[in-house]
Amino acid sequence: MNRPKKPEPKAQLMQGNEACAEGALLAGCRFFAGYPITPASEIAEHLSYRLPQVDGTFIQMEDEIASMGAVIGGSLAGVKSMTATSGPGFSLMQENLGFACMAEVPCVVVNVMRGGPSTGLPTNPSQGDVMQARWGTHGDHPIIVLSPSSVLECFTLTVKAFNYSEKYRTPVIFLMDEVVAHMREKVVLPEPSEVTVIDRVKPSVPPEWYLPYEDTSFGVPPMGIFGEGYRYHVTGLVHDIRGFPTLRQDEIEPFLLRLFRKISIHFADIQLVESFHTEDADLVIVAYGCTFRSAHRAMVEGRARGLKVGLLKLITLWPFPRRVVEPLTRAKKTLLVPEMNMGQISREVKRVNQGMTTVLAVNKIDGTMITPQEILEKIEEEKK
Repeated sequence: MNRPKKPEPKAQLMQGNEACAEGALLAGCRFFAGYPITPASEIAEHLSYRLPQVDGTFIQMEDEIASMGAVIGGSLAGVKSMTATSGPGFSLMQENLGFACMAEVPCVVVNVMRGGPSTGLPTNPSQGDVMQARWGTHGDHPIIVLSPSSVLECFTLTVKAFNYSEKYRTPVIFLMDEVVAHMREKVVLPEPSEVTVIDRVKPSVPPEWYLPYEDTSFGVPPMGIFGEGYRYHVTGLVHDIRGFPTLRQDEIEPFLLRLFRKISIHFADIQLVESFHTEDADLVIVAYGCTFRSAHRAMVEGRARGLKVGLLKLITLWPFPRRVVEPLTRAKKTLLVPEMNMGQISREVKRVNQGMTTVLAVNKIDGTMITPQEILEKIEEEKK
C-alpha cells in the first residue's frame, strides 16, 4: 500500500520582525499592547491583523509607559502578553518593567535597537542598549535577555523568550537590532508540533490556600490567574509570600534572594551559546546579533588564510554566560569582541577575564555595520 508522502516544508521569504511576530503567536501570545516606533513597527503591524485571526487582542496604546502597563495587566489575567519598541520607548518602559520584575509577571519585551541616545539614528543599526537591557530599571534584579542573529532565530528565540518568561515567571527582553529586524531571508519554519511551548504553572490548591509568592524548590511559585478565583495582592513594593508589603528583614532578604536564585540555579538552561572552532583557536571572536554574521565570515576567511580563528556566538546576553567565556580566558586564548557600541559586552568579557588573557575590541558607532574585513584587519594586526 502506497502511503501519501509528507509534504515538504515550505520555504518563505520573511522579514525578521515578521518572524518575531509569528514566533510569538506560535508560543501562545494572545495580547499585544504597543506604540509604533522605528525600527520595530512591523511587529505591531503584523500582529494587528494576525492576533484577531487567533482570537487574540491587539491594542495600540497612547505611549510606551501605558503599553507596558497593559502588558502586565494582560499577563495577570492569564494571557501571554508582549510589547515591542526601540530605544526611546524602551527607556519609557523601565519603571513598569521593574514592577513586572518585582511582581513576577511573565511577559516579553522586544527592543529593536537603533542608534542613540535620544532620537539618535532612527533608521540605522546599533547595539547600544545591551547594558540598558540589563540595568535599565533600578535596583538589584535578575533579567533574561536573548539576542537573535538571523530571521529564523527571530522566530525560534521569540518562542524561547516566551518559554523562559512562563517557566521562570519573569519578564524576558528580546534584544534585536535594526539589521536583523529588517533583513529578509529564506526560512523554513518548524511545524507547530515540532516546537516546545511552555505554559506557566498554575496552583494545585484551592484559592483560599494559595500563597502567590511562596518559595519552592524550583524557585518559582505557581501563578494564580485573576478571573479564575485566585485574587491576590500585586504590588511593586517588597512583599511577603501573600503579596502584601513588608518591612520585616526576615521576609525582605529571602524574597529578593529568591528572585535571583530562580534564575541562577537554572543557568545551564538559560545561557545559550554556539561555538565554532574554539578548541584549536588561539583567537576567539565573541559576537552577537547582526555582528555575529560579519564575525562568522571573518572566521571563515581567516581560517582560509591559515589563521586559527574561533567564534563564540552569544545568544543569551544576560545572565552573561561566564561559564563559557571563562574557560577561554583560562586557556589564554585572545578574545576579540566586535560590537556596534563603545564596548558594552567587551566590558563584561574583561570583567570575567580578570587579566588572564588579551581582550581586544572592534567598536563602531556611526550607524553602519561592522564588516568582516574590519574584523580581519584587527585579527591580522594582533598577529603581527
